[in-house]
Amino acid sequence: MGKTGRKNKVYSAEFKIGVIMEMREHHLGYRETARKYNLVRQSETAAASMLHRWERIYLEEGAEGLMKERRGRACSAGGTRKGRPPKLDKKVEEDLIAENQRLRMEIEYLKKLSALVLAEERENGKKQK
Repeated sequence: MGKTGRKNKVYSAEFKIGVIMEMREHHLGYRETARKYNLVRQSETAAASMLHRWERIYLEEGAEGLMKERRGRACSAGGTRKGRPPKLDKKVEEDLIAENQRLRMEIEYLKKLSALVLAEERENGKKQK
């Protein structure tokens, strides 16, 4: 029932702020602003709705609100964690993977060492009797 095979255009926070400031400064309507910035999507109503949403976010949360990622559903328990988690830098991700592998190897080493110590203690216990 949705949009098949079509990507949504992503606008930067700076662009959104500029559009909202221009609209408020020159007292333009949503449809006029959509036409001026060529934001017309499938219909003028959809573009006007998008501008209305940007303006509401700007008025409620300020410029920082337009910089947040808002895709996805909010967590039903507390209404937190909306949108995708931010992606890690490639170097940070590689470092985390390497650390994870190193820690797994360390755990395996400690398990083997513990087994050897336990076996040696059992062997020493049998010899003393």
